Amino acid sequence: MTRKTRPISWIKAARKDFDRFPDEAQMICWTALTIASEGGKADIVKPLHGLGPGVLEIALPYRGDAFRVVYAVQIGTDVWVIHAFQKKSTQGIKTPKHEIELINDRLKRLKEMLR
Repeated sequence: MTRKTRPISWIKAARKDFDRFPDEAQMICWTALTIASEGGKADIVKPLHGLGPGVLEIALPYRGDAFRVVYAVQIGTDVWVIHAFQKKSTQGIKTPKHEIELINDRLKRLKEMLR
């Protein structure tokens, strides 16, 4: 049985932010996105609760920093990368409220664009 690989598409701002990650962190995230495009889920991926089904977050601890890539698997036919950011907070694992609002806004606009 062959698995169909889905394209990975980016919201432009998310790609710009992602390109600022360290090279090695980018490679690890690309691997997780590739696994998602093949229908799987990498070990460093978890659901991002409260944003609807199929919204997932790559949570990468890297050299004392925390990098996050948020993607959606249930919008259109592609795997959509919605947001990429370096998490600054050293307290707790909660995604900051302003990041959640930004993700929500981008999800809404993406769904409208793909209608």
